[in-house]
Amino acid sequence: MSKSPTGKIVMMQGNDACAEGAIWAGCRFFAGYPITPSSEIAEYLVRKLPKIGGTFIQMEDEIAAMGAIIGASLAGAKALTATSGPGFSLKQENLGHAVMAEVPCVVVDVQRGGPSTGTPTLPAQMDMQQARWGSHGDHGVIALSAASAQEMFEQTIRAFNLAETYMTPVILLFDEIVGHMTERMVLPEKGSVEIVNRRHPEKSPDKYFPYEKTENGIPILANFGTGYRYNVTGLCHDDSGFPTNDSKKIEANIIHLTEKIERHRKDIIRWRELYLDGAEVAVFAYGGVARSARRAVKECREAGIKAGLFEPTTIWPFPSEEILDIAGRVKAFVVPELNLGQMAREVELAAKCRAEIHKVNRVDGDPITPKQIVDKIREVV
Repeated sequence: MSKSPTGKIVMMQGNDACAEGAIWAGCRFFAGYPITPSSEIAEYLVRKLPKIGGTFIQMEDEIAAMGAIIGASLAGAKALTATSGPGFSLKQENLGHAVMAEVPCVVVDVQRGGPSTGTPTLPAQMDMQQARWGSHGDHGVIALSAASAQEMFEQTIRAFNLAETYMTPVILLFDEIVGHMTERMVLPEKGSVEIVNRRHPEKSPDKYFPYEKTENGIPILANFGTGYRYNVTGLCHDDSGFPTNDSKKIEANIIHLTEKIERHRKDIIRWRELYLDGAEVAVFAYGGVARSARRAVKECREAGIKAGLFEPTTIWPFPSEEILDIAGRVKAFVVPELNLGQMAREVELAAKCRAEIHKVNRVDGDPITPKQIVDKIREVV
């Protein structure tokens, strides 16, 4: 390891960078079940967490792992679980419980091909819509993506910060390419990274209601074991946390779960741009595919083709306003994905027919190459 002006330069695999980011964010509890291609996250944390006063538990299955991190979070711990597609499917019921009970936690999904067992060791981006709609019911969702080991580290910290800020589970959607790629990254100086911790109640236990309205719409849940007693349920509930059949309270409860995310979308949504000023074609790419897209856009610019890149690092809420703005300035979008067009549909809806949508899809387990993207851009222009 050598030092740079901003920190320490290391060579690190993406999955290890994710685990290290969790530690930096203050994660002290991990529960999970081994599954390719995410297992390195668990392997890293089983070595590291006990040394810093944390707890690692290998659960009997993915359902129990999700339940365990909910319980740990209610007790005050920043909690993480990591999985891949089949395990992500199993976590959905308890993920919905965390949404309804407004319990902050982080769920990492290192994506592989599906459905079912699919292709365990090969990359895919097939869980993008599942992250939004996998757990039944209407509710807001925060999901992030990453294209490098450096970004996996940074996005894991941001995931914990968002979970603690908005009192909700946050999903990290990586793919096998990024998870298993070892590359140069910089660990920042200690104390230089913003870490957010959940608020604690200022009212005494006898006057405390866990889900009462707050100024910013985010509940303040006391840590279990600190003298505050309250009910936690997956049922629609009132301010006390107990189930309710009052139609007005039920409606307010459900609308709140969406609005607390939507009203803060400008603070949550982030993206990167490359050469979009004056572009005629915009490439929308995320995760490992964004690396190929950057190369493709640069090659097009060198050839005199006015291409640009929009790379979302927040997937949900979807950056629909930003896409609509770009759609008014370009002829078309090219959307390369390791699926059959899951996010292309979102781009098409957001563009509102102001720009054409062209897909580049691959589901054979191989990565999308820069050449495939360049060829599609040449077709469009």
